[in-house]
Amino acid sequence: MATVKASMAGTVWKIVVTEGEKVAAGQDVAILESMKMEIPIAAEEDGVVTKIIANEGDFINVDDDILEIE
Repeated sequence: MATVKASMAGTVWKIVVTEGEKVAAGQDVAILESMKMEIPIAAEEDGVVTKIIANEGDFINVDDDILEIE
């Protein structure tokens, strides 16, 4: 199991996948907003999204968990 983590602090603007969805390495799974910029967060490996941890609108810090992939 892998955990997708935030690469910077910001607000979760959009979660672009759903639980149970297959994802590929490099595929965007979430978009953070920080300082009026949109920062895509990509999966680091292939798998299935098993749990979405962060919610849209949440403020998260560097290395906070966004979702889990198995």
